[in-house]
Amino acid sequence: MLVLGVVVPAAVVAGTEEHGPWRSAAALLLAALQVAALWWVVRRPRTVLAVTALTGVGLWLALPAVSLTGALLAAQIALSVLSSQSPPRVSRWWLLGLLALAPGAFAGGGALGLAAYLLAVTLAWTGGQWRRAQHERLVAQTHRAAAEERARIAREVHDVVAHTVSVMVIQASAAEDVFERDPERARQALRAIDGAGRSALSELRLLLRAEPPPDGDDGRRPPRGLTDLEELAANTRASGLVVDLTSGERTRAPAAAVDLAGYRIVQEALTNTLRHARATRVSIRVRYDASTVHLTVTDDGRPPARAVRSPGAGRGLLGMRERVALLGGTLEAGPGTDGGFEVRAKLPIGCGP
Repeated sequence: MLVLGVVVPAAVVAGTEEHGPWRSAAALLLAALQVAALWWVVRRPRTVLAVTALTGVGLWLALPAVSLTGALLAAQIALSVLSSQSPPRVSRWWLLGLLALAPGAFAGGGALGLAAYLLAVTLAWTGGQWRRAQHERLVAQTHRAAAEERARIAREVHDVVAHTVSVMVIQASAAEDVFERDPERARQALRAIDGAGRSALSELRLLLRAEPPPDGDDGRRPPRGLTDLEELAANTRASGLVVDLTSGERTRAPAAAVDLAGYRIVQEALTNTLRHARATRVSIRVRYDASTVHLTVTDDGRPPARAVRSPGAGRGLLGMRERVALLGGTLEAGPGTDGGFEVRAKLPIGCGP
């Protein structure tokens, strides 16, 4: 658009009006410099705005038949970018600087030329402010969604800790009952309490890094885990989707928070497949090694392109990333090698950093 709006008209005017060859060549060079300067407009908008404003004025002086609005088209683009990246108190001064050139627009095009110039410059600045407001709104929505997801994660970790503490209480009661007549059983109960206590401490560290659970939650819901994936797959098959589940042999049981997070990641991936992918088949693969749980969920549908391009665009992917980050794991989501959409997560069998 800039090449059509500035370079071509400048060339036409230079070729049709009776100007010296040096003036025509200088005008074309200035127009080309404006186009080239826009290459850096995102990284250095202030510098590009200053350069394009100066070269635009030079182009207009060299070829007065070119309107000031057209000669400063590149400067208006730079102003819009600067307005979208900088606070109004900064970009407003640059707006006033371009508006100060309005007498030239009146001298070259009369009242109509003046009105066109003022409207073009003002719209360029306003458009940048609109883009800035949209970006800030998106960032705020992403932060709010992340905070809500952390609260939900904290609530579920609270459930896990409550379950672990309940087990410790039961084992302590059993140890007390058999302490004198069966010391070996009492030792087993104490060892179970020791293991559960260590696990609970790790879970509490995760809990303190998130937000406290909301009021009214008594922690009585049974925690879910990777051993419940068959039930989850069966419920998903009821919707008409073909689900293939492959789970390897456990090297050792993952921490409760990891077990729960793995289940929720697979659950969210299946939900996204049902809602967005238009898939007919989905494959779930769970693999364990000495220190990591590997989860892969692949469908044969169409990838949700918007969610892939923008991590914050969807609550589902955002929730998965929050869970994995909280545990010190990694997550990749995007188009699969054979089409469809694929979610790959690696979770430490322990409770994270």
